[in-house]
Amino acid sequence: MPVLTWLLQQHVPNLPIQSRWADLRRLPRPPRELCGKIRESIQLFPCDLLFIHRDAETASLDDRLNEIRQAVADASIGNEISDVICVVPVRMTEAWLLFDIDAIRQAAGNPNGTMPLQLPTRPSDIESLPDPKGVLHRALRTAKEYGPHRRRRLDVNMAVQRVPECIEDFSPLRSLSAFATLEEEVKRTAESRGWNS
Repeated sequence: MPVLTWLLQQHVPNLPIQSRWADLRRLPRPPRELCGKIRESIQLFPCDLLFIHRDAETASLDDRLNEIRQAVADASIGNEISDVICVVPVRMTEAWLLFDIDAIRQAAGNPNGTMPLQLPTRPSDIESLPDPKGVLHRALRTAKEYGPHRRRRLDVNMAVQRVPECIEDFSPLRSLSAFATLEEEVKRTAESRGWNS
């Protein structure tokens, strides 16, 4: 959410933004298929703009985009929302969090840590990592600078959620193809809706 909110603030700075994540996990019977998730999200969380996230992982970007577009068509939400933006990182979203060492240290609860985190030195290198989630988890545990036994007690999932909240500027991600595609789609949507005037 912080990445998407930052992008919107860059391209529609004069409009108030109220970002919400459609968390369907607590429903009695959460939908399993993407089209059901989309339909339920629109009903429970009405919006002007819907971002649909799917990591590319082993599929190609085009395959994931086609999958999302088909699910949107199958969900039959045309009258309920006019704009949908696909968010498809090349690997996993966690890759987009690996560029900011300070944010990782802060999310781990040790902002003044000094231990090397062994992260890619250029943002453009993160899309080629085979396991960005594992890299981020190891970096957070290392950033905590606990001994091996106490390091296991770090709530890594909670720390992962905190990393983007600790990042103020996502512009280094502009060198990544998937992020550039996402930003271009946000710009195009803002222009077509007249939000950036």
